[in-house]
Amino acid sequence: MEYIYNGLKAFWDAQDKTKEEQQEVRSNLGKDHHYKVFTANTKIEDVIKYPAFKNFGRLLFPTDKNYYSGDTLGELSLMWYNNINPNKTVEIVNYLQERAESGDTIFYDIYSDEEKLQDPDKKNTGLFFFRGKKGAKTAIIVAGGGFVYVGAMQDSFPHALELSKKGYNAFALIYRPGAQTACEDLARAIAFLHENADKLGIDMEDYSLWGGSAGARVAAWLGSYGTESFGEKRYPRPAVVIMQYTGLTEVTGREPPTFACVGTNDWIASYKTMEERINRIKNYGIDAEIKIFPGLPHGFGLGEGTIAEGWINDAIKFWEKHMKK
Repeated sequence: MEYIYNGLKAFWDAQDKTKEEQQEVRSNLGKDHHYKVFTANTKIEDVIKYPAFKNFGRLLFPTDKNYYSGDTLGELSLMWYNNINPNKTVEIVNYLQERAESGDTIFYDIYSDEEKLQDPDKKNTGLFFFRGKKGAKTAIIVAGGGFVYVGAMQDSFPHALELSKKGYNAFALIYRPGAQTACEDLARAIAFLHENADKLGIDMEDYSLWGGSAGARVAAWLGSYGTESFGEKRYPRPAVVIMQYTGLTEVTGREPPTFACVGTNDWIASYKTMEERINRIKNYGIDAEIKIFPGLPHGFGLGEGTIAEGWINDAIKFWEKHMKK
């Protein structure tokens, strides 16, 4: 009986210790706010098919698989891009998962079902919403991809996430590849956000357009020519355009204030070409600024771990300078 008593006592003590350890784990998870569903080892296909992402999980990555490689989030590589941060990729998909699971709408269609039937390519469009403070100013970010795919995981999602951390409402546009179609989709996105600003809880006054590579051209064209040039009625122009690594040369004299950044080792967008364009914009009396980073190649995104890290804070300050008080 004594052996049984001591044996049972040891068993129940162990059970109590296990319960305490489990409670500690749950407590520590609580400190991190959320259990992280995705890791660097998560397969990209599993993210795409994750139930909470419904039918738009496929738009988190290029819809044409020829333009990315890697089976997992940690291995993701996008054509023409450098300095992809696996930790940021994981953070982005976990952020979107947490918001989707909590019942928030993280993706908005910009075209009706009828329009998608008439043009099936419009099924691959929409806006991913990175929410900031209710009623805060709005940024729209357009990723690059050479007008053949949308490199959002490096060129717009990271920017949108960081802007939302600063309290701004940020939307990453998924568009139809092609210069004309991309401009039409951005024009529609601007119209959609203006028409639904109250419902979304955003402020579209002094909104900003951001873009990298091909996406920077799209942002610049909408800034210079307006939504009325791309199939929509006329909406206010952006307060600023923020551009990364694109070789656009044209200047109309109608550009919004423009902030640009690029690396000196960019084999696609010459830093000298970008610098010259910024100077030409300045010659029209328009505020413009450029950051040139020695040694950086094309497609550095946020530039984490590089000489460019923190450039987005300078861009935000430039935007804030042009907000109406």
